[in-house]
Amino acid sequence: MEKYIYNEQNGLWFELQGDYYLPCLKLPEEPEVHIGIWGQRHRRYLKSHRRALYTSLLTSGKLNSYLADINRQAEELFSRLVKQIAESENINEELKATDTTAWIGKMNNVRNRAAEVVSEEIIYK
Repeated sequence: MEKYIYNEQNGLWFELQGDYYLPCLKLPEEPEVHIGIWGQRHRRYLKSHRRALYTSLLTSGKLNSYLADINRQAEELFSRLVKQIAESENINEELKATDTTAWIGKMNNVRNRAAEVVSEEIIYK
């Protein structure tokens, strides 16, 4: 039996694996893009809770660009929320200069609240 055969009806090559011919398939090329922490969290969510969407994006070659876009949106929302919450609660450079420990505690609180909103609105949707 030949190692590779070509099927003219469907235009696919097949490779002999044991007693069976399996199609020689490969995923389309995806551009290299940076996927940050928000994109990685969303990928984990898709893999465990939205398998059909994850598989569709993966096989179409659009997963990395989709995750990079989600990461960008999440970063922008997170930065905007941190800035807005800090301003509304008068957490500023003056507080940082006078009481650094209080400023750190308040900013950590702000960042945690902003991260919860981003997770709820973008990552786990």
